[in-house]
Amino acid sequence: MGQDKPKAEKQSVVLVLLADIADTTWRMFLPAIVGTLSGLWLDQRFETEPWFAITGLVIGIAVTAALVRQHYKKIQ
Repeated sequence: MGQDKPKAEKQSVVLVLLADIADTTWRMFLPAIVGTLSGLWLDQRFETEPWFAITGLVIGIAVTAALVRQHYKKIQ
């Protein structure tokens, strides 16, 4: 019969997976949210709705794609 992994080793695997999920999550959402909110603020300030918000969202999505791609190249 196969031996089970020690409890500490199982926990460390879970922590590594959770850390990877958290790292990927901030890379996916933070740039898009910051870009959109910055664009909304600029739109309100310069009365240019919705152009800065759309631009901020597009830039945020591009940054998100680059960060996630960089992350997965690093872990492979």
